[in-house]
Amino acid sequence: MPLRTGSRSHRAVDQGNVETRPSQGFLRRFPETLFTPGQDPAPLVYGHRGASADAPENTIEAFALARAQGAHGVELDVRRCADGDMALHHDAELADGRRLVDLTRAELPDTSCTLAEALDVCEGMVVNIEIKNVPIDPDHDPECGLADTVVALLRERGWRDRALVSSFGLATIDRVRALAPDVPTAFLTFIQPMGPKAVELAARHGHQAIHPHVATVDEAFVALAHEHGLAVNVWTVDDPDQIRQLAGWGVDGIVTNVPAVALDALGR
Repeated sequence: MPLRTGSRSHRAVDQGNVETRPSQGFLRRFPETLFTPGQDPAPLVYGHRGASADAPENTIEAFALARAQGAHGVELDVRRCADGDMALHHDAELADGRRLVDLTRAELPDTSCTLAEALDVCEGMVVNIEIKNVPIDPDHDPECGLADTVVALLRERGWRDRALVSSFGLATIDRVRALAPDVPTAFLTFIQPMGPKAVELAARHGHQAIHPHVATVDEAFVALAHEHGLAVNVWTVDDPDQIRQLAGWGVDGIVTNVPAVALDALGR
């Protein structure tokens, strides 16, 4: 039975004197044209690296397909190149073993699009830009210079109200926030459970959202994040029953490889 958006429980809202749930403030950052009038827009559905179950990930094809399937937004990965430009790629190396940090933009495969091209094809959607910058990767930059590059492009393109910048590196999103306080930022967490610590860190540093791995999320986690004023966008969720369960817990976003499946699970 499709989940009715109006039936979603928001336990955090029922506690205290909170008048609106955190997700409402978070969603107001984005254009109202994304949503159906009169319908609760949460949870948003984001195509994980585009509609990556049906098209090569982090490509124009995958982003366009996510849009065609009805996704509210896409999640994509950016890494730095040798010339300071950006590459949309999840791993630090290409399939042939070459490291992205050793290559210029011109040396990347023809299938590699630019962030500007991705923004063009995602016009009218929310774009979650994940900045890859963790110490274990060969392209790690302790100065977080890629944050400057991303913010500069968002300013140039007028995309600050339609982008959400996330990273596993807290220093990276702190840099984004320092450069552009009006750009929503999100703290990504992996399978190793940080629990309340991650929520407290994200809130204390002034970020708007937390992006936990689905294996670490339960209803109490969602409630805690909302109590701290954080939106909760969960990755990566493809199972319809799990999507409905997360929606019932009040999550604000579902990051999925199969946007069409997620939207169908939500009865949209």
